[in-house]
Amino acid sequence: MKSKTAKETLSITTIIVLPNDTNTQGNLFGGQLLAWMDVISSVAAHRHCKRVVVTAAVNNVSFQKPIKHASIVTLEAKVSRAFSTSMEIIVDVFVEDQITGEREKCNEAIYTFVAVDQNGGPIHVPELIPETEEEKKRFEGALRRKQLSLILAGKLKASEATELKKLFLD
Repeated sequence: MKSKTAKETLSITTIIVLPNDTNTQGNLFGGQLLAWMDVISSVAAHRHCKRVVVTAAVNNVSFQKPIKHASIVTLEAKVSRAFSTSMEIIVDVFVEDQITGEREKCNEAIYTFVAVDQNGGPIHVPELIPETEEEKKRFEGALRRKQLSLILAGKLKASEATELKKLFLD
């Protein structure tokens, strides 16, 4: 399997927030944003491994600022790290100022996808090679996030979480 760079997995979509996407306050429904993030994350995961992928987890969602009706929203998703059969994808959400065109980051999320074969069983994915400083930072953090998730799920003992231990011992 050929290694990939995060740039090769980049998936971008731009959407305008319509009335059916909003709550009674005129803000984008959180569930609608989650659905959009899930779709764009799956595209990034697919671009990485060129296989069918399924959502394994929504690891973190941060609704930092409300998104108003008629806003122009851009979602950017990239694989931050590939493990044996899974991939961590980070989604950044931006709102565009309709006058100046400037973008402001308003939300983010971290998803985990698993590549599956024709029977739905997990299959290996190519490794990811981070290039930029931000990609390297996200790549390194992905292993700590995975270890924490495994501990919380009871699948890893805290004493075995080597990357998490380093945070406290250094």
